[in-house]
Amino acid sequence: MINAIYAQAAAPGAMDYMNSLLVPTVIIIGIMYFLMIRPQQQRMKQHKAMLEALRRGDQVVTGGGIVGKVVKVDENELQLEIADGVRIRVLRSSISEVRGKGEPAASSSGKGGDKGNGKSSGGKQANAASSSESEDS
Repeated sequence: MINAIYAQAAAPGAMDYMNSLLVPTVIIIGIMYFLMIRPQQQRMKQHKAMLEALRRGDQVVTGGGIVGKVVKVDENELQLEIADGVRIRVLRSSISEVRGKGEPAASSSGKGGDKGNGKSSGGKQANAASSSESEDS
């Protein structure tokens, strides 16, 4: 009698096996998309926008680690000044980071970026002086 009951019960079919594999696979693909693929696409969009926004005077870092100031901007190339009188040409795509934006175009009123630069360097000097005083005590 028990054998007859086992015989009537449906054997696990191929569809049950496929369904048990399909759901975890879809979940893993969804997790991979949201954790890896989508953030990489967003970073690529940000990098492209950064490259398009490059202008003269920007402080940039190349993929090789060279830090320089943009002197000339062409369609596919930039000219960087890496030291006084030393200029190199690099591809736009080789720029990995913009450290500081260039100063805005000079205005006739004479107001501008010098005040901000003086304050920030003065603050750094003041912080360095205060930290050296605290080390002495």
